Amino acid sequence: MPAQKICILRLSAIGDVTHVLPVIHQLRQSLPDAQITWIIGRVEYQLVSGLPGVEFVVFDKSQGLQAYARLRRALSGRCFDVLLHMQVAFRANVASLMISADQRVGYDRGRSKDLHGLFINQRIAAHSEQHVLDVLRSFLQPLGLDSFSVAPQWNMPLTDSDYRFAEKHIDTGRPTLVISPVSSHPSRDWLTERYAAVADYAMKELGFHVIFSGGSSQREQAFIQGIEADMDGQAMNLAGQMTLKELAALLGAADLLIAPDTGPVHIANAMGTVVIGLYAASNPQRTGPYNALPWCINRYAEAAKKFKGQSVSSLRWGARINHPGVMELISTRAVTEKLANWHAEYWR
Repeated sequence: MPAQKICILRLSAIGDVTHVLPVIHQLRQSLPDAQITWIIGRVEYQLVSGLPGVEFVVFDKSQGLQAYARLRRALSGRCFDVLLHMQVAFRANVASLMISADQRVGYDRGRSKDLHGLFINQRIAAHSEQHVLDVLRSFLQPLGLDSFSVAPQWNMPLTDSDYRFAEKHIDTGRPTLVISPVSSHPSRDWLTERYAAVADYAMKELGFHVIFSGGSSQREQAFIQGIEADMDGQAMNLAGQMTLKELAALLGAADLLIAPDTGPVHIANAMGTVVIGLYAASNPQRTGPYNALPWCINRYAEAAKKFKGQSVSSLRWGARINHPGVMELISTRAVTEKLANWHAEYWR
């Protein structure tokens, strides 16, 4: 009998949460009578709240031990047919103890850590090289579903208000380029002066409307201000001025996104927007924008050779090269050429 009560445990991060959406949409299509509950982080919930057919239970890690107590109370007396334990982190493992489920599906041994195997009773199939999205889609196979029988569908749950926000900042008479320059790790950030040169080129030579996006943290604000100080022209700066859903709508309305390995890359991909991803510290074949990998600038192999003295094939799949200066391997010209190629091919 197909599972009727399904619990998904994936707390973070933003990019990974977007990867869960195709899993849920396929579950709803294949098992229309199933009840789906998603245990999710507080910030990440702000992006996917309102997703049809899904009950959300929010786990706020900032509450410390109280977060686990609240989760236990929220799930008290409930038992699921299956838990899809999609996060290998000690915090998620402890949270999984609050979830009663007969079938507890987790990662294969090669992708497990933090004692993950102690909290599951079934593993997904091992695979040596997979994109993160395909890893999460593999969680459908233990339920008897063909993970890859249909193309991924995201269907981000946005509101009319979100779309109006985007429309207000888009100039329909020219192409729109969003630059989201700050990642979660400083070593994955490109150089401010190179972002400035790309933004100036996009505006002056190709006629782009350029928008900066980002959060309200001091580091993000200072980084974008550094780009603006190096620019000749002036772009629109919306950093810290929109919700995650408004960002998704903006990225969906834009023509292009330029960003390093960071959550907005996957939001833009989910919204069907081309992403020029800047990858040297991480492998885009694993963490890049799923439908836009040909548009990425990939210097991961050069980084592996320069900073690790190894080939990509000899590195652990998904290994990060968080070495100072690694992003300098990406030249300004490489990015402007991608911009020009897109403009020549798609803008009329």
